[in-house]
Amino acid sequence: MHTGQGQAPQPGDSGCAQTTAGGNVAHMKILVIEDDLEAAAYITKAFREAGIVADHASDGESGLFMGSENGYDVMVVDRMLPRRDGLSVISELRKRGVDTPVLILSALGQVDDRVTGLRAGGDDYLPKPYAFSELLARVEVLGRRKGKPEQDMVYRVGDLELDRLSHEVRRAGKEIPLQPREYRLLEYLMKNAGQVVTRTMLLENVWDYHFDPQTNVIDVHVSRLRSKIEKDFDKPLLKTVRGAGYMMKDEG
Repeated sequence: MHTGQGQAPQPGDSGCAQTTAGGNVAHMKILVIEDDLEAAAYITKAFREAGIVADHASDGESGLFMGSENGYDVMVVDRMLPRRDGLSVISELRKRGVDTPVLILSALGQVDDRVTGLRAGGDDYLPKPYAFSELLARVEVLGRRKGKPEQDMVYRVGDLELDRLSHEVRRAGKEIPLQPREYRLLEYLMKNAGQVVTRTMLLENVWDYHFDPQTNVIDVHVSRLRSKIEKDFDKPLLKTVRGAGYMMKDEG
């Protein structure tokens, strides 16, 4: 994979990792399957600076072997690889019963390309060019997903509760009525509490857009949601992370 200018973290570029990695990544172990050795070195170095153990495989066959044997939390797989392409690696891992979350990196970023990647067994798809801060945020989200099924019916952040069965939202026992889109936005933010959620992640998971419509739709809905869940309460829970996205977090 050739990431091109600005697509891979530069040597010593730990700023993005330090900005984004605020979650539980200390014990995370990931596998990067990437044939561009320079890009792989940048990415693995940046992951390690964020506190993540990062191994590297330089071709599809090696990646398949390592991914089958070593119990990773997340795999980052380039789509175009020597010896065996990335989608073939993912498909074979799934056939072998390996359910490790996989994030696909690819210069092929059209909707059809993403659908093909997800149908091959990928869990997320990040087209190039990309910012490392977003790559890290997505890896963190996938890492929390492994071994944590969706059986949590109530999300809690501080005194804010979201009941996924009844769709009721309460803070300090007070019911907060939300519009459907506001509910989906809050649900996604609370599901990923403590982690930075980027605009791209919100567009894809809340609005089902696989492109940026270049509007302020996210800002408007975040502002409305914030006024509803924070207006009559002392402690803010929904934070804006400058240059990165948003985070639900109880500062205690």
